[in-house]
This record gives sequence, C-alpha cells and structure tokens, in this order.
Amino acid sequence: QMEDPIQLKEEGNKFFQASNYEKAVQSYTQAIKLNKDKALQAVLYRNRAACYLKKEEYAKAASDASRAIDINASDIKALYRRSQALEKLGKLDQAFKDAQKCATIEPRNKNFQETLRRLGANIQEKVNAGETIPGPQSRSGNYFSTDSRVQKMFEILLDENSEKEKREKAANNLIVLGREEAGAERIFQNNGVSLLLQLIETKNPELILAAVRTLSGMCTGHKARATAILHYLGIDNICMWMSVDNEEISLAVCNLLQTITDCLLGQGKEEQHGKEAAVVLDSKKDLKMITMRLLDMLVSKNVSGQGRDRALNLLNKNIPRKDLKDHDNSRTTFVIDNGLKKILKVVGQIPEMPDCLPLTENTQLTASVLLNKLYDDLRCDPERDNYRVICEEYIKSKVDPQDMDKTLHAIQMVSGVLQGPFDLGNKLLSMKGVMEMMVALCGSEREIDQLVAVEALIHASTKLSRATFIISNGVTLLKEIYKKTKNEKIKIRALVGLCKLGSAGGTDYALRQFAEGSTEKLARQCRKWLCNTSIDARTRKWAVEGLAYLTLDADVKDDFVEDEPALQAMFELAKTSDKTILYSVASALVNCTNSYDTKELVPELVQLAKFSKQHVPEEHPKDKKDFVVKRVKRLLKAGVVSALACMVKADSAILTDQSKELIARVFLALCEDPKDRGTIVAQGGGKALIPLAVEGTDVGKIKASHALAKIAAISNPDMAFPGERVYEVVRPLVSLLNTERDGLQNYEALLGLTNFAGRSDKLRMKIVKERALPDIENYMFENHDQLRQAATECMCNLAINKEVQERFVADGNDRLKLVVLLCGEDDEKVQVAAAGALAMLTAAQKKLCSKMTEVTTQWLEILQRLCLHENMEIQHRGLVIAFNLISSDKELAKKLVETELLEILTYVGKQEDDPKKQHIINVARDCLTRCMDYGLIKPLSQA
Repeated sequence: QMEDPIQLKEEGNKFFQASNYEKAVQSYTQAIKLNKDKALQAVLYRNRAACYLKKEEYAKAASDASRAIDINASDIKALYRRSQALEKLGKLDQAFKDAQKCATIEPRNKNFQETLRRLGANIQEKVNAGETIPGPQSRSGNYFSTDSRVQKMFEILLDENSEKEKREKAANNLIVLGREEAGAERIFQNNGVSLLLQLIETKNPELILAAVRTLSGMCTGHKARATAILHYLGIDNICMWMSVDNEEISLAVCNLLQTITDCLLGQGKEEQHGKEAAVVLDSKKDLKMITMRLLDMLVSKNVSGQGRDRALNLLNKNIPRKDLKDHDNSRTTFVIDNGLKKILKVVGQIPEMPDCLPLTENTQLTASVLLNKLYDDLRCDPERDNYRVICEEYIKSKVDPQDMDKTLHAIQMVSGVLQGPFDLGNKLLSMKGVMEMMVALCGSEREIDQLVAVEALIHASTKLSRATFIISNGVTLLKEIYKKTKNEKIKIRALVGLCKLGSAGGTDYALRQFAEGSTEKLARQCRKWLCNTSIDARTRKWAVEGLAYLTLDADVKDDFVEDEPALQAMFELAKTSDKTILYSVASALVNCTNSYDTKELVPELVQLAKFSKQHVPEEHPKDKKDFVVKRVKRLLKAGVVSALACMVKADSAILTDQSKELIARVFLALCEDPKDRGTIVAQGGGKALIPLAVEGTDVGKIKASHALAKIAAISNPDMAFPGERVYEVVRPLVSLLNTERDGLQNYEALLGLTNFAGRSDKLRMKIVKERALPDIENYMFENHDQLRQAATECMCNLAINKEVQERFVADGNDRLKLVVLLCGEDDEKVQVAAAGALAMLTAAQKKLCSKMTEVTTQWLEILQRLCLHENMEIQHRGLVIAFNLISSDKELAKKLVETELLEILTYVGKQEDDPKKQHIINVARDCLTRCMDYGLIKPLSQA
C-alpha cells in the first residue's frame, strides 16, 4: 500500500477522472489518515466531498466540505460543494449563505451568481407558499407567511433580545425579499429605508451587511428608487461606511454605490415601474456629487486603505468611457480638472514615512491604473497637454531643495505615473533636473531617499534611452547600495534595478559583475527574499521581478523549479491584484518552460559563421528538451496550473494583454505531453484558457487556442469543458484552421473539432455556424497525409448533421466527389474516415446515392475495392454503402447487380458464420436479400 498522502491524492484524482468514485473515496480516506499537512488535509476533504456528491451521499459531502472549511474558511471549492450538498438536503438557507460567500470571493463567477439566483427563487417560492424553509434557522417560524412580514422582520432584527438564529433568518429573508421587485417596493413603501438605516447604525457587522445588501437589491434596475435611497442615506454616509476597516462591509457598500451609479448612468436592466416612466430624473448632478465625494476620499486620512481602494475601483470602473466610439468623455475631463492632483497625491505617498495616508498593498498601483485609463480616454492633444501641465505643476510645487521630504514625494509621483501612462511618465522624466535628482538621491545617506530613488530608476529604465543614461550615471551607485545597505527593502530593489538595466542596456556586467557573485548567487538571494514572509508583500514582489530577469539563465531556472518553497511563495504572490507581480510571475514561468520564441539556426549559416570565425551562440545543455520537460513536470507537480488559473481571473486593468500572452505561452508548454492534459483540466486549466483565446494579443490568442486544441483533441469534452463552456471552445479551434498557422496547429485543431463533432448535434451545429466547413474541406485536399486524414475524420463526424448533408445534396459543388475519391486513397486511415462519411451520407440522403454514380467514373471501381478490402473496418463501411445504394432505388440496384459487385456480395455472403467478421457477412446478406425482394436475383434453391 502507498504511504505517501500526495501519491494517494493523485491516485484518487485519477480514479475520480475515470468516474470510479468508490475507489477515489478509498484513496482520499487513506491519504487523510496518513497526512499531517493542514493545507493538504483541506484539499483531501474537499476532494472526497466531490466524490460523495457524485455518489449522491449529500450528508457526507456536506460534512467533508465543512472539515475543509474549518481548515481554510475561504476555500471556495469546499464552500461551493457544501452549498450543493445542502441544497440537495433541502437546507436552502444554509446553501444560499455558502453560495453568497463564494460570490463574494469571486464576484465575476457567473456560476455562483446563477446558483444564488436559483436558490433565492426557490426560497422565495417556498416562502410565498407559506412553507417553512428547512434548516437550523427555521425554528423562528416563517416570517413571510403574512402581509405584515416586513414589519415582523424589522422587529426581530431591531430587538436586541431576539434569538441569534431568528435574527440571522430574518436578515437572510430580508435580503432575498429586497431582490424581488414586489418585495423591494413593499420594503420601500413601509418605511423600510429608515429601518434599514437603523440596522446600519446598530454597528453590528451582520446587521449592517444584511441592511446594505437589501438596499443593493432594492436599487437594482430602478432609477427612481435608487435616487431616493441615495438622497435619504446621503453620499457622505455611504462613503463613510465604505471607509471602515472591515473588508466585507466595505465591499458590500461599494457594491451598493456601484448599483446606484449603474442606475444613474442608465446601465443594467431597466424596467418601467408605474409612474416612473413619466418622471424625468436628472442624474448628472448626482453623478458629479458621487464623483467629487470619491475624489475627496482619496486624500482623507480618515479613510481606511480598503476604503481608498474601493473609491479608486469605482472611479476606474465608471469614469472612463466603455466604448471609445462614444464621443462624450466629459466625466474624464471633469475628474482631471477636479481630482487629478488628488490621484497624484495617492501615487506620491511613501508608506515608510509617518505622514503617509492609510494604504493597502494595491492602493498605489490601482491609482496608477486610474491615471492610465484617464489618459487613454482623452480625445485630442489639447486635452493631453492639459493633463501633462497639471502633472508638471504638481511636481514643481513639490520640488524644494530645502525640504527633501517634499522632493521625495515628487519623485515617487513620477514613479507612479511611469506605472500608468508611460508616455506621459517619459515626458515628466524630461523635465529639467528630474533624472539627475533620482541619481543624486541614490547617493543619499538616508535609507528612505535610496528606497524611493532606486524604485523610480527601475521604472524609468524601461525606456532604452533612459536606461543608457542610468547605466552611465547610476550603475555604480546601485552596486554600492547593494553591497553596503543592510536594509533588505533597498537591497532587493538595487538588485532588480541592476538586473533590469542589464536587460534594457544590453550590458552583461550589470547582471554578473556586481556583488562579486554569479547569476545563480543573485537568484538564490531573490528566492530567499521571496520565501521570507516577514518581509512585506510590496517588497517581496521585487524578488519576483528579479527572478523574471535572472531565470533567463538556464542554471537559475533549473535551480528555481527545484525550490518548492520559492515556487509556492511566488504562486501565492500571484494571487494579489498587482500588475507588476502578474507580469513578473508569468515572465519567470515563460523562462522556466522555455516557451519564448527562439530563432532556428540554419546549419549552413552556422558553418559559414564558424568559417569566418564569428561567434555562434550555442544552446545551453539545460535548455535542451529533456531538461525543459523535467522543469515542466516539476511545475505541474507544484500546482502551477491553479496559480495560472487564479491569475487569469484578475481584473483587466491588472491582467494586461502582454501578461495574458505570457500565461498562454506557459499553458501551451504545459500541454505538450498528452499525459499531463488531464491534470491541467482537473486544476482548472481548460476553463482558464478560454478567455485567453478570446482576448489579448494575436500571438497570445493563437497560443491559448493551440493549448485548447491539444486538450480538446484527446479529452472527453463533457469533462474538460463542462456545461455550456464547451461551445465557447469551438471558435478558438476554428481560428487555427488558417493557412497562416503551422501544420501542427491545423492538425490538433482538426482533432479537437473531430472529437467535438462526435459528441452531439448541438456541437456539430456550432462548428457549422462558425463557418468551419470550407476550411475543413480545404484540408481534405492537403498533400500532407495527417492533415488530410484529420480533416476527413472531422467531416465523417459532421456528416451526421442535416445541414451538412444538405450541403452535399446541393447542386454545383464537388463535396461528394471529393469524399468518393478519398475512399480510393492508399492511406487506410483516410479510407476509413472517407468511407464512414460516405456510408452516413448515403444512409441519410437517398439523393446522394444516385448522385454518387454521377460525380466520377471511378465510383464503381472504388466501391468494389472497398467491399473486398483486407481491412475489415473499411470492408464493412464499403458494404454498408453498397446496401444504401441498393436500398435507395430499384433501378440503381439493377445497375449494380449487372456488375461484378454481385459476385463480391455473393462471395462475402456465402462465407461461414464467423464472430470476428459476422457484421460484414450480415451486411452482404442484407444486400442480397434486398436484391431478391426487388426480384433482381433468385434464391439459390430456385436458380
């Protein structure tokens, strides 16, 4: 028996994928007994819960999921599985609560939103029917069974002496009621907003959340009610609640304000509510009021870091235009004129200084993203000039030779702009004395000066011309800082600065000759910082960026993938909403998997270069295929797929198109070995690849589509892409059927489409609607045997579809001729596919039987060869075609009987019964029987 819990887990996963749930349970149970690692224990319990769900043992599934949640309260898979189990057990209120937590963790997940809607509707249905909802919260009775249900709910909620379970039940039912139009109106008309405000003022977190979520439901899709609620609560109160240092409450209030804003902007589902259609509501004033208050939040010391992030996120989402075709960018110009300096103040904050505003690790990057979005939303040069002038004036107001702290804020602000609108950042660097000031601050004795200056130099060095200046003026300073400083935050930034300069400036010594050590030594230091959880995440991210450069070295990347703690630390950091971290993690993984583009060396040119004594770059031994494969396997074992899947879920402002391309490259490298594709699917890789194949750079979309094709070619589509997701995969596969793509991409896309076409007619229709048929037909003409075979097999599976059959029946095309001629090919695999397609087409459409005899003079010879073929699969298909022709028309049957085909059918039909080829003999006999029925031949006894 195995004694390694990890191996037992992998064994359980394989059993689960094979639908052997009993064996999977046994493996997971044994692993649970042997395992001592808490994180792994949670995974084992939630995996066993999945098995019990499949076995319909819902009480056990709920129990195991609860055990996983006890270890990790935010385990989203365990929460969702418990929700599913509780729903089956009839405990709808508890199932709703778990689904709500899932939706809070992943608000963009449509599956969670749909589950919430379904559960809410089920609860409401039971409530309206006067039923008590099962579960521990139902002891208080049913509050919705009478006309006074709203009043009773508030009485329970506002009574401090009410039982806890009764209050929880009332709170959940109130939220559900607020989402229904009739319920929302009833709350609104019965002084509900005032009572909800009282709940918020209790300062009880559970009651505050219930009240805010109810208000969100009431505002959704109802502009008049949303406007009334906004004015009753007051924007100052809403922003104050959003500013609290409680993540759940802050997020709920943010969602409320977003819902109100959507209504004011006329977005979302708009419905007509009574007299509202006749009321003209001027929302511009309210929108300006909300915008101004959010901008004020950015610079207020009374606002928590989370609250500041919420304000920035709301501005990011609602100010720039969604569609650049819309000429009205007045919201953007309003924010620039009234709030740009406030945003600049946020990016100019220095967390290490005592006067810093409360920030989270993401605040300044989110502010940089907002700066970038605002700049991109400007329509003309005068608007961009105004933006630049405001920035320049802000810098000038901060630069003070007598006050170094103010000057530091100016440099930090430039650094923040460089992470946002880069072109603007470069213009700010051109201001007199800015670059010189950065270099001078590197030589300061104050650590805070060094910290800010080094970070600014790193961002500035992205531009080659700037990097050349810094190499000339700053490399020596950075080397000195790295060697002498004892401050880890400064040391790591100096290291990354030198790595980046080495890359941008094309110089080796910046990478290899400072710190008196090799690249491997620097990488070990980066890994050490990365694993040191006592260092703040903002500083550890620089270690990831350093590794993104250092893993270009083959020795470094090989050592890195063997360092399990460093990999896990990097994967954990990848879950943070930081654009730089995501890009750096993706870059390091591209390097480790060698999934970057490389130029093939032409042997003749290499020999010529050697002859002329020129340097010829040689491949490092650890960059050869065997080493790359080992690194890929190691990354898969470490859980890289889960990390990548998490990265893909990041907001579009964080996950740039360049990062998407890098992630797609890594996925493609991971999918190379067919044995690994099941693991990739099981860990969410299939789902993660779909958005990568649809959005991003052209190269990124092609790489992601190719990875999807590799998975689709050999996987069960129902397991790899469950539900409606499978239909989203068709378009990326069809996009690879292009002469600009390489042969392997064409081939694996055809295999994937063949697999899909064999699953259901709905999938076949989707392939047809994506206009794949002409491309598939083109590949049936290909000289390349494998491409021709794959295309023919795909057409064979598509031939079941009526629309495809009708295209063969239509006049003026050579589709049928092509299939008939392919039946005469020497390649047996092509023959099998073509004969299968022809058998299905002639069985489904009688018109094609007569048409087959007209498309080519070789049809009879080809048919006879099929019926005598040594390959039993081909022979069987040939005889089925003959049967279809004979059955379709007596005249055609007579024509066939007059040929040598009758002798072939007689020869095959007279053979003794043989289990191995009985199906072949039976078809031949059926052909002869049909001919006898027509009276074309007589039974042997009458002959």
